[in-house]
Amino acid sequence: MPKSDNLRTLDQRIALTLEYDGAGYCGWQRQDSASQASIQQEVETALARVADHRVTVICAGRTDAGAHATSQVLHFDCAIDRGRKAWVTGCNSLLPSSIRILDARVMEPDFHARFSATARRYNYIIQQRETAPAILAQRVLHVRRPVDVDAMHGAAQALLGEQDFSAFRAAACQSRTPFRNVTSVRVISLGSFIVIDIQANAFLQHMVRNIVGSLLAIGAGSRPTTWIADLLAGQDRTRAAVTAKPAGLYLTQVTYPDQTGLTAAYIPPGFIEALA
Repeated sequence: MPKSDNLRTLDQRIALTLEYDGAGYCGWQRQDSASQASIQQEVETALARVADHRVTVICAGRTDAGAHATSQVLHFDCAIDRGRKAWVTGCNSLLPSSIRILDARVMEPDFHARFSATARRYNYIIQQRETAPAILAQRVLHVRRPVDVDAMHGAAQALLGEQDFSAFRAAACQSRTPFRNVTSVRVISLGSFIVIDIQANAFLQHMVRNIVGSLLAIGAGSRPTTWIADLLAGQDRTRAAVTAKPAGLYLTQVTYPDQTGLTAAYIPPGFIEALA
């Protein structure tokens, strides 16, 4: 067990970049119940072993139960910098194979994984084919019938800019404001996969999954391409489509000011094609 940190000065701030397969976890956030495995709990337990004292981590964006990340960023404070090898190789030897630390670096004391970030990017991956996937069952959303990708992409452009996203906000969302600024959104086809690629300054709880659900309704032809704009104007979550399942959701990039030195990778199309 880690030693007590009551008398230690936690004067080193470390930032980590990590990836994880969220299937089987209750999400990023640590839960009160020990029976619910979370990404945060697994990472904090491994870091505490290396740091030799309790560690609390703060991430750039909390992911849902069953959702994934190729480039999550977090920070924590520790009594001493153990060095990159210890934080990366040492912690990875203590983590389950579904979670991997990719990089570690010492940051300035005022760096904050959440509040220093200027943008987040998510990809939502859909597989379009007659038969549901076996290997990718917990990593993509399966749709059996073809959808109109061009219609989905066109409709998604109504999301751009700083707007009130109440129509795509979870009822339990605790954000003080429903306003977010979407800077780019694409819906692209890659073989049997459809990728919804969206970037914003930040996201509301379930915002991406709620948007995906409504875009799929447009792609299936049950709603017109103007529906996204209508939903935004109406600001009523109950009028939008059902929330898409978390399996297809990936946090793929977190952007910081250049001076932080952090490089958070964007999921390349080749990764998605390799799933086929």
